[in-house]
Amino acid sequence: MTNPTEPSTPVAKDRNAWRWGFTPQAEVWNGRLAMIGFVSALLIEVLSSRGFLGFWGLS
Repeated sequence: MTNPTEPSTPVAKDRNAWRWGFTPQAEVWNGRLAMIGFVSALLIEVLSSRGFLGFWGLS
């Protein structure tokens, strides 16, 4: 029987570390920045009543 206080899978040492390349840490940061970009584009469209490209004068 396993000890309930021990995790069943190994945990990465530092998921918030800034590491370059194809590492789990880089993918976490990539996801975070993508979420910020998506929410920013959505807020621009909602608050300006125009699309993202129209807001910047590109369409």
